Amino acid sequence: MTRMQEKYQNEAISALKDKFHYKNNMEVPQLVKVIINMGLGDCKDNTKLLEAAVGDLTIISGQKPIVIKAKKSVANFKVREGQSVGAKVTLRSDRMYEFCDKLFNVALPRVRDFHGLSNKSFDGRGNYAFGIKEQLIFPEIEYDKVEQIRGMDIMFVTTAKTDEEAHELLAQLGLPFER
Repeated sequence: MTRMQEKYQNEAISALKDKFHYKNNMEVPQLVKVIINMGLGDCKDNTKLLEAAVGDLTIISGQKPIVIKAKKSVANFKVREGQSVGAKVTLRSDRMYEFCDKLFNVALPRVRDFHGLSNKSFDGRGNYAFGIKEQLIFPEIEYDKVEQIRGMDIMFVTTAKTDEEAHELLAQLGLPFER
């Protein structure tokens, strides 16, 4: 069991039961999956940059991403149907908790001028999403080997029914929110 899972089992469940008056442990919201998405629209012509971005995402997540292809041709963006326009990883169970632990305790504190994540990024159904501007905040990425700085979107999917429950769950797990 990872450190984050132990924190959820030992601290978060009891704190959430006290705050929201759940009768059963199965009612307590939990983290279902973490989705990491990286847009690669500028790599559509250069396969070397695409492979480097997929490699970075593999190193960060510990799992090989799927490459997203364009569904339609869009002339204004010079995109043809079938071209690679993104990469996505869905993390569950142990890998998800390991990634969250690394993100909360190592990567986010390395962001310049970091004051916490916004409280307004919930979707109304208990899910939380935010963006990172550069992949260099992760300690596995070697600065000298990075060909291009890329951002990524990270989404936490929970079983919470409201945003307030999801906020409390993520705060109990250690996600640094703004004050």
